[in-house]
Amino acid sequence: MRIRSRQQTDRNHSSDRFESTVPPLPDDQLVELSTKLSINEKMLREVFQQCSDIIFRSIGSNPRILIVYADGLIDNKTLDNMVLAPLLYDEVPLSGQMIQDKLIAVSQIKTVSNLGDIIDGILKANIVLLADGENKGLVADLKGFEKRSIEEPAAEISVRGPRDGFTETLRTNTSLIRRRIRSPKLKMDSVTIGEVSQTDVVIAYIDGIVSNTILKEVRNRIDRIVMDGVLESGFIEEFIEDAPWSPFPQIQNTERPDIVCASLLEGKVAVLVDNTPFVLIAPMTFWTGLQAVEDYYERSIYTTFIRFVRYSLFNIALLLPSLYVALSTFHQQLIPTNLLISIANSREGVPFPTFVEALLMEFMFEGLREAGIRMPKAVGSAVSIVGALVIGQAAVQAGIVSAPVVIVVATTGIASFAIPRYNFGTAYRLLRFPMLILAGMLGLYGIISGLFLLMIHLLGLRSFGVPYLSPVVPSVPQSLKDVFIRAPRWSMTRRTAFTSGANKTRIPRGQQPSSKRGNADE
Repeated sequence: MRIRSRQQTDRNHSSDRFESTVPPLPDDQLVELSTKLSINEKMLREVFQQCSDIIFRSIGSNPRILIVYADGLIDNKTLDNMVLAPLLYDEVPLSGQMIQDKLIAVSQIKTVSNLGDIIDGILKANIVLLADGENKGLVADLKGFEKRSIEEPAAEISVRGPRDGFTETLRTNTSLIRRRIRSPKLKMDSVTIGEVSQTDVVIAYIDGIVSNTILKEVRNRIDRIVMDGVLESGFIEEFIEDAPWSPFPQIQNTERPDIVCASLLEGKVAVLVDNTPFVLIAPMTFWTGLQAVEDYYERSIYTTFIRFVRYSLFNIALLLPSLYVALSTFHQQLIPTNLLISIANSREGVPFPTFVEALLMEFMFEGLREAGIRMPKAVGSAVSIVGALVIGQAAVQAGIVSAPVVIVVATTGIASFAIPRYNFGTAYRLLRFPMLILAGMLGLYGIISGLFLLMIHLLGLRSFGVPYLSPVVPSVPQSLKDVFIRAPRWSMTRRTAFTSGANKTRIPRGQQPSSKRGNADE
């Protein structure tokens, strides 16, 4: 059974919290409510049997009113003041319309007529009111569950920029985007995925800027997802990526609303999933993984210099251990004499070949990094740093490994931390080991072969039809202003051709700084 329903963008409604969805049970959508409250109550109790958190509360007698809700998902204070108080202290017989009028203080109310919508409303943190003699029910929005406050993402800290981050609440996340892009062209289509979890998913894009081809492809891939539950955006990411066996991520994930908004303005599509702060952005290119959020908040000359540093560290993180093994094992003639003598002296008494040394130290470094992540924050960093110092120093003194290998591995680890995206850096941590093996077997020829195979893979990789190495390969000169360098913002007048739709103009021409336009008084 496939469970989903896309919100119509042209439908006029007060809120998208009341989206029609197919209920968990396939027959419930066809069951109409009865005018007898006892029958409706019996059906609901059968559906929610052994669900101790579903509360059934009966009030009044003329007519009798049944209130059903999930304990812990609604605001009890609002329930008492806005619902129970108006209904309890009224001696006049109430009809269905009168009950709805008395709940006028509740911001969002809708009328439903079948059992499926009743069940769906209860499970989506609403209260349901059923009255005897009425074959329709009222679903009132009284959401009040506990949620995490908005704070800066721990994994994407920036020196300059906004300090807010996404939370686990879907509507909080959509509001953070809407605050930054106050345009009716910002569309948010809703879909429900998960036969059991019934997880709300929102596809966000800017009409007119987004590429219709990419948007259609994202929708089609999400529509094809059939599974029992979605607990995190990573569940969806694995279903919709182009090459699941590639080490490189083809979908960007972030906790920062400013990154999502900047991507939407470039014509990309964002996928927000309820109960997770991580938002998916598609498509993703190779160069996106090397760009940090501060690149667009600092001046261009500083950002360009930092990018050169970052790209250099990126190459070191991939190739330094392999180059050391290849040169010291197969190509000693390429090493300066004094350095070669120093390396030979440090390796005196070491029982393992250079390749085995480097492989052992790389494996140990990755183990220390993983241990530091999994341990409590208060002791994780201390354990990883102290462990690296103690193990490295002890291994050198014991003659198990040489000091140059420890220096190379430590430098490689530091360089890998300069890659802004965690999942992108993980790809190069993974590729470092096959490159090391090739260097240990074939020397520089192995490294060249590995780079050749890596380039072939990257050239053939695509993300939702967009070449992974674009706009470098294939080349789009106008878009190269934001790849190796970060040109001044006023000079980047066009959006990337591969991701944007009909509207490709980012900044109108003639927006140069005053020094470029000339003095108006002259």
